[in-house]
Amino acid sequence: MSTVSTARTRWLWILVAVAAGAALGGFYLAQQLDRESPVLASGTWLPQAKPIADFELTDGSGRPYRRADLTSAPTLVYFGFTRCPDVCPTTLAKLAQVHREAALTSLRVLFVSIDPERDTPAAVALYAHAFDPTFRGVTGKPEEILKVAKNFAVAVNRVDLPGGDYTMDHSAVLFLVDARGIVAIFTPPFEASVLAADLKRAAPHLASAADPT
Repeated sequence: MSTVSTARTRWLWILVAVAAGAALGGFYLAQQLDRESPVLASGTWLPQAKPIADFELTDGSGRPYRRADLTSAPTLVYFGFTRCPDVCPTTLAKLAQVHREAALTSLRVLFVSIDPERDTPAAVALYAHAFDPTFRGVTGKPEEILKVAKNFAVAVNRVDLPGGDYTMDHSAVLFLVDARGIVAIFTPPFEASVLAADLKRAAPHLASAADPT
């Protein structure tokens, strides 16, 4: 074989190796992106988890409920109030259905009251439990609730009504939280079967408190 032929053969093998390496690299990258970014039908998986600032709320037993409690296991977080006439009970009823359909035993649901003037810790806990015994409810001082709501980018507004009563306007968004912070956001309208499928799809990508990376 001539020197020219040998050189051509060598370059051919180099090109084949480079092409194969590029293909493998592309496949690996695609696998990594797919592993880290599940495609959700009813929400958005964030490109980077949003950190959650520390806070101190109160659970149904009167104990402090802090960021470490929230991020200790994957949790769906919903903000509302017990006197909400329609949106809150409808959403929590769907979440109870989702909880049954998804059958994800490690996934928790947390209801955060935005009406501390009327929602005591015990009342919020009973309200959440009425939809599913595993659901937890928390409330707290007004300034702490507003701090948490702001951290989650939840709009909260008191609306005064005739006769001295009032109601609360708030964002009806669901937040999926894991050890890293907020990892996904779901916006209404919610379809229980679709949301359950999304949560099953997201489950392998959630970080536990023992491994927050």
